[in-house]
Amino acid sequence: MKIEHIAIWAKDLEKLRNFYVSYFGMLSNELYHNKNTGFRSYFLSFPGESARIEIMSRDDVSESALKEIIGLSHFAFSVGSKEKVDELAEIFEKDGFTIASKPRTTGDGYYECAVLDPEGNKVEITV
Repeated sequence: MKIEHIAIWAKDLEKLRNFYVSYFGMLSNELYHNKNTGFRSYFLSFPGESARIEIMSRDDVSESALKEIIGLSHFAFSVGSKEKVDELAEIFEKDGFTIASKPRTTGDGYYECAVLDPEGNKVEITV
């Protein structure tokens, strides 16, 4: 198992992207934009490293609500297979944890589910 990514909500996606690229030498993928939800994101990584930072924004989040959610959104563990994602989702549900999202393939191609840890932090489990 390994850390796949950590996600951060941003007010100014391009400004945050430029900060990490300019000051830390991170690489950025192309902008992902889901036109149905207004969700936009970039994945940033260091050359040769697999753990990444996802920076995200949404058009439908008001300025006042955005002040409440700016910052860490979730972190993700890669478990290696869809079967393992499904297995862990079943275990967490059986053990009484809140399933924030059931296993699914996202619009940008991830197969994942999300569970809330005992403190309410969102943990994504992905292939």
